[in-house]
Amino acid sequence: MSSHLSRRTLLLSAAALAASAGPLATVARAAAATPKVLVIGLDGALLTRIKDADAPNLDALMAAGLTAPSSIYANPLAPTLSGPGWSTLITGVWPDKHNVKDNAFTGARFTQYPDFLTRAETAKPSLTTYAVSSWAPITDTVFSGTVDTRVSTPSAEYDTGTTSRAVARLRDGNPDAVFVQLDNIDHAGHSYGAASAQYLAAIAGADTQVGQLVAAVRSRATYAAESWLIMVTADHGHTDAGGHGGSTPPERQTFLIATGPTLTPGSVRFDVKMPDVAASALAHLGIALDPAWDLDGRPVQQPAPDDFDALRPQLQTRADETGIPTGVLGFTHTPPAGWSVDNSAMGGGGVAEWRGWSFTTDEFWTRSQTDQNRECNVRARNVFAVADGDEWSDKAVTGSFDSTLVSPAYPVTGGRTATLTYTTYYRQESPQRGEVLVSYDGGTPVSVRTYTADVPSRTETVTLQVPAGTSTARVRFRYTGGNNWYWVVDGVRLVAS
Repeated sequence: MSSHLSRRTLLLSAAALAASAGPLATVARAAAATPKVLVIGLDGALLTRIKDADAPNLDALMAAGLTAPSSIYANPLAPTLSGPGWSTLITGVWPDKHNVKDNAFTGARFTQYPDFLTRAETAKPSLTTYAVSSWAPITDTVFSGTVDTRVSTPSAEYDTGTTSRAVARLRDGNPDAVFVQLDNIDHAGHSYGAASAQYLAAIAGADTQVGQLVAAVRSRATYAAESWLIMVTADHGHTDAGGHGGSTPPERQTFLIATGPTLTPGSVRFDVKMPDVAASALAHLGIALDPAWDLDGRPVQQPAPDDFDALRPQLQTRADETGIPTGVLGFTHTPPAGWSVDNSAMGGGGVAEWRGWSFTTDEFWTRSQTDQNRECNVRARNVFAVADGDEWSDKAVTGSFDSTLVSPAYPVTGGRTATLTYTTYYRQESPQRGEVLVSYDGGTPVSVRTYTADVPSRTETVTLQVPAGTSTARVRFRYTGGNNWYWVVDGVRLVAS
């Protein structure tokens, strides 16, 4: 087979698969086939520039599967460097867990949070795993010696050698999980900048190598009996002038392009985050994700949208904000069905976008003001709720910030327990206060959690004792303050026991 796969070839293959059987039959066929994974990392690649470049193989993968733009952290969680980036992608946890803050890997917690190939080997020792990289620290340091084969390509061979080695292993061997890192896009970004013709040329070169890797998979004699999940991703972005490590949106950009048996051709999603690569690989290999692993990633094959995500079609462009580009869609005050916002005690004036609880995205909210730690809101996904007294106060206000986000009425069982979970991120400055309250059957709300100190991005779990004789519970998130900081809430769920 040619080393180049055309968009038409992959589109026809995807169409033929869809036409040959319905969704259930497709899933059944995938379950019967041998699951295999290929992860391709394109260091420093920007999705926007991939779309500008001559990249037919990447274009074909996007047409045949899922494209998911996303963003990463910035300091103080970690700078946008390769060490933290690849560690996050490969371990499935954010830097506050794996503890890689730079390219020296000092203090890394890879024993507690190992790479996904090591987890695969530990769970299923019969699996054959292979990792090859042009940037040696990935295969020398991030992947452990438990992996069957780790190759740090000699620098003289660079991406050409990395590709040829991976192609040979994919074509002639029988690996179950393969990781490949190509470095030249990042090199071009540093030397010439992401806005340069040389950066586009580097993407085109990497695209050819991606085509060779995909062709090696598809040319396997056993391919028809295999179920391949192919994922292409990046560790960080680049500035137009060149370089990364800071907090600008281009430096914080990453993406996932993925093709697999349950991923919809030509689909675009906004709920995918960097740690999902590792989780998705493990899930595809049939490895149950143990809660004790404390992963931040979740499989892309198992989307779990929340109520706020349904608001994406309603998002508006900026109103009073001036630092957000005019074309960026990113906020609404209209809550999702069943939710409400009580602004009866809310002060007047202020920046329109942030008057009371708002529903927004990382792309929009972080641009309202960079380097105030908004970039560290890593565990919220897609659309989330924000109460931001700091930004609201950037125009003249009257009164104080006092707004309450009110959930739908959830069914509960009187006399039993119920579990409230939500993702939160809270930055404190007195006299600011965040409070979670629960009411039963429309009764008086009772406080179940209070925030008066910084809380990093995390998932909260609150066990509720449901009063006897009650059948519904409603949750309230009340934020009070002024020209202080902010509170993020996402992924709210209340489940009766």
